[in-house]
Amino acid sequence: MASCHSEPTERLEDLPQRPVVLVGPPNVGKSALFFRLTGRYATVSNYPGTTVDLLMGRLPEGAPLLDTPGIHSLFPLSAEEQVTQALILSAQPQAVIQVADARHLRQALLLTLQLAELELPLVLDLNLMDEAQAEGIEIDLEGLAARLGIPVAATVAVSGHGLDRLRALIPEARIPRVRPTYEAPLEEALRQLEERLPPAPGRRYRALGLLLEDPWTCQHVPDEGLRQEAAALRGALEAHYGRPLLYVLTRQRYQWAERLLDGLVRRTPRAAGVRQGLRERLDALMLHPIGGWLVIAVVLWLTYQIVGVFGAQVLVGLLEETVFGAWILPALTALAQRWIPWGLVRDFLLGPYGQISMALTYGLAIVFPIVGTFFLMFSLMEDSGYLPRLAVMLNRPFKALGLNGRAVLPMVLGLGCVTMATMTTRVLQTRRERVLVTLLLALAVPCSAQLGVIFGMIAMAGPGALGVWLAVVAAVLGLVGALAARVVPGEPSDFILELPPLRAPRLENLALKTLARIEWYLKEVVPLFMLSTAILFALDRLGLLEGIERAMAPLVTGWLGLPPQTAGMFLLGFLRRDYGATGLFDLAREGVLTPHQILVSLVVITLFIPCIATVMMMIKEHGWRTAVAIFAFVFPFAFLVGGATHHILRWLGWG
Repeated sequence: MASCHSEPTERLEDLPQRPVVLVGPPNVGKSALFFRLTGRYATVSNYPGTTVDLLMGRLPEGAPLLDTPGIHSLFPLSAEEQVTQALILSAQPQAVIQVADARHLRQALLLTLQLAELELPLVLDLNLMDEAQAEGIEIDLEGLAARLGIPVAATVAVSGHGLDRLRALIPEARIPRVRPTYEAPLEEALRQLEERLPPAPGRRYRALGLLLEDPWTCQHVPDEGLRQEAAALRGALEAHYGRPLLYVLTRQRYQWAERLLDGLVRRTPRAAGVRQGLRERLDALMLHPIGGWLVIAVVLWLTYQIVGVFGAQVLVGLLEETVFGAWILPALTALAQRWIPWGLVRDFLLGPYGQISMALTYGLAIVFPIVGTFFLMFSLMEDSGYLPRLAVMLNRPFKALGLNGRAVLPMVLGLGCVTMATMTTRVLQTRRERVLVTLLLALAVPCSAQLGVIFGMIAMAGPGALGVWLAVVAAVLGLVGALAARVVPGEPSDFILELPPLRAPRLENLALKTLARIEWYLKEVVPLFMLSTAILFALDRLGLLEGIERAMAPLVTGWLGLPPQTAGMFLLGFLRRDYGATGLFDLAREGVLTPHQILVSLVVITLFIPCIATVMMMIKEHGWRTAVAIFAFVFPFAFLVGGATHHILRWLGWG
């Protein structure tokens, strides 16, 4: 299974044979199809932007299969589309499977045309056929295959319908025989450029790339004179049409697609059934200017009940107090006393900072049930199609931050994994937006492991704590975002997002997503818990931990109003933010923290520096200068806001 940090296990240049590549726009089921074809999980979700890097698996016969980020065009506008373009143009795939939404076939053919001009062996897969049929859409598959000159399949990836037929068609992939012609001025410009390009497959695509000033194409055409000629032709065409060339090209492609589909697609209006009517009413409510916010409030309340009450109280109580506290730890302590004569080793395993008594108890008895229930709730929101509707609702507030609703997707993904969300900032079209979202992710978006612990602590502090915590975090997001938008140069981009249909979550999908994330947690988070505990053990043994806590005492006890023990938990936060939150959770359960102090500590640990993996991803995506600047701002700012919260709450007499 793939984690949210997954990368291909093999490099493209090391593959023994050319790959098969899945391409298509976001939210047409590529990742679900990838899982069905390979048996490997690819975070199958009902929202755009799930696949943010290449994921590699193998077909039953052994051929490599690559799942790519969603694209609308092979002349990319975003970093994620650049990933797919570079792969297709460099990997020389033996076949391309274009996954299309059967309900929007005309739009899909725009990408089919580009693949035809690139002269790649192609299979067209019309996915979501069940939803197309529910809308009364009938498609002549044989007629479409004959006109395009390529195999065409119809599938429902989430249920596996039509997958056997698709597998059988992959070896029959062919270069499309359609070669659409454009209006005379554009055709003449393309002819002039094609004559000067060396003969090779995809010459027409490269000519179009030169006209559109596509960076990849220009980089791989060393003839400066040819590039200048293309720029002159582009200027002449835009002067002739009075429109940007990309607009002209897209309009003519749409006209071609309509002519090709003539007589192949029939729509039969159908009366909405009970389920369809309910789905439409729910959809309208989720997007309503007032009702949408009520839905958000209900979702937050349900998350609080399932994660904060059931996960953090019922399940944690069972595992920590009974399974670990009454069974595992006493038994292992007795065995260690009898069979391990070295005190240092016993303490390393079962002492105050022991690998079993602290690291595994935190990781498995406290955090695991919390993040497990959160993963389940997050999977429900994903699979139902609610997350992109949340993006639409938050589009207007995000405009105040110099962003738009498209930036909500990385922010929401950050609730699953901030490291993964930092990588998905590639979907944003400008560097300004990518830097702004990375700052907000690092500052005020807790990952699933941390958020689960936060809900558990809020349950101890009382329902009012949830409102105060949300208000503080929202105010920080608004203030920092608005100020940063003024400082970071650039203009925001337009917000265009496809809304998938609302769907009843499938039990199989929920189980796969939840189990895959639990696997990621056990493989990547728990080992970091153990490393962090080992560092604490070493600091304690060397007498440094007490010194660090004394040095932090004026800040922790004076400015924040917290007990001295919390200094060690903030020290843990340097290594991993959710581990520090878990330490605070444990102190709260022991009664060390009052409700007032719980809330202050939550504010600080929420705004604290992100985990090491996220910092490394920030360096990779934006460079070390940007990462250092964000780190230098976030760390003192977290304590500044925490102290301000403490003094304001004390002045108000809260807690």
